[in-house]
Amino acid sequence: MARRKGGFRRKTGHKLQKPIRNKGKLSQRSFLQKLEVGDNVQLIAEPAYQNGMYFPRYHGMVGVVKGRQGDCYNVSIKDHDREKVLIVHPVHLKKV
Repeated sequence: MARRKGGFRRKTGHKLQKPIRNKGKLSQRSFLQKLEVGDNVQLIAEPAYQNGMYFPRYHGMVGVVKGRQGDCYNVSIKDHDREKVLIVHPVHLKKV
């Protein structure tokens, strides 16, 4: 059986790119933001912080916060006809 080359962030160079003036910076506000159950959030990856990052296929999607799990949030998104629940750190979420 063929073995997959690469890993989680393969072919995501442009998708997980920060603007040049924001490179190396990590927003404390987004890191410590509090979200409520039922809030609509957009999945925007913070490439400088890999913990709690979702699979890059879901980048830019909008979901609903279903609850907390440790430091992260359970976010429900619709992927075609399926509903999926992702565990995402708040630094990767933007309130809509």
